[in-house]
Amino acid sequence: MSTENLPQIPERRGPGQSSDGRSLRKPRVAVVFGGRSSEHGISVVTAGAVLRAIDRSKYDVLPIGITVDGRWALTADEPERMAITDRRTPSVEQLADSPDGVVALSVDPGNREVVYSEPGAVPKALGEVDVVFPVMHGPYGEDGTIQGLLELAGVPYVGSGVLASAVGQDKEYMKRVFTSFGLPVGPYEVIRPREWELDPSAARQRIVDFAGEHGWPLFIKPARAGSSIGITKVDEVSGLDAAIEEAQRHDPKILVEALLRGREIECGVLEFEDGPRASVPAEIPPVQSHDFYDFEAKYIDSASGIVPAPLTEEQTAEVRRLAVAAFDAASCEGLVRADFFLTEDGGFVINEINTMPGFTPISMYPRMWQETGVGYPELVDLLIQAALRRSTGLR
Repeated sequence: MSTENLPQIPERRGPGQSSDGRSLRKPRVAVVFGGRSSEHGISVVTAGAVLRAIDRSKYDVLPIGITVDGRWALTADEPERMAITDRRTPSVEQLADSPDGVVALSVDPGNREVVYSEPGAVPKALGEVDVVFPVMHGPYGEDGTIQGLLELAGVPYVGSGVLASAVGQDKEYMKRVFTSFGLPVGPYEVIRPREWELDPSAARQRIVDFAGEHGWPLFIKPARAGSSIGITKVDEVSGLDAAIEEAQRHDPKILVEALLRGREIECGVLEFEDGPRASVPAEIPPVQSHDFYDFEAKYIDSASGIVPAPLTEEQTAEVRRLAVAAFDAASCEGLVRADFFLTEDGGFVINEINTMPGFTPISMYPRMWQETGVGYPELVDLLIQAALRRSTGLR
């Protein structure tokens, strides 16, 4: 790709301001997506929705994709190419302007400049960014890693910081944090990679003992993955090894959870200037063609949730309270989707939070906020504005 056609940006004096306070340019938003996790494709789909929603009269936009091998690539601003087609998710490799070009962000906090380079060519400065919208799911994006990079670079970004992102990605420590704050969590067991490698028989027996206490079926899942990827519902001991192998394809640490009988309820949390607020909740009804609400049910078969959830006023108030409490317990910022079970005894149990929930047109988070009175474009704008208000570093 010729560097002559790369986007230019005026010299930056502040978030869109000149030295005397006059408007110099629109704030520039870098939408970063893709990444090295198994959720690469759905991240691209989510980025397409965000790019369509950003108000171009208010913001300049720079799409940056991260390939599955970790290369930061300049991509075309063409959200129509970022959709699921023939049950397949898109990839950054398909969208990259060049197979070899690399985008780099300076880690000098005084310089937010983005540079583009190709082999054999002089690097080209693309100008500075004011805020990053990291539409990343899973490891190497949603787990605090890209947040740490942006903290080093001194660039504000949408969503939670390093600690909250890491806690929100690691389901073991998420549950430990929630328990320490008195939030209700379900029974679980953790099998660490060293345990499985050194003595798989003992690790397997621990799972069997857990099933003896809480009953079958169990859910075997990666401890640090999302979008229901790598999860297996296991009905008896004979299915354990295959389920563990599937989970470890995505994460060497696995989580074992007991079946909680009840209704699946979700609630969105959004940060406003006066603090976090909860959306109306949604219910995920049983999906007839799937054992549980897995990846294909969410994104391929477009399973629809019920918004708002048919709950009593008291139940609605309680789940909204718990969602905000979970947001605060993990020190989250920006946005969170909190997932619950309403058990048969009438109590709520928090299953997990997602610090960068799905943002596709059929995703539950934007649907819940739409029903609450915040449309998709306004939701994107509120998140960008919240990020621009925050500083990087300790806060």
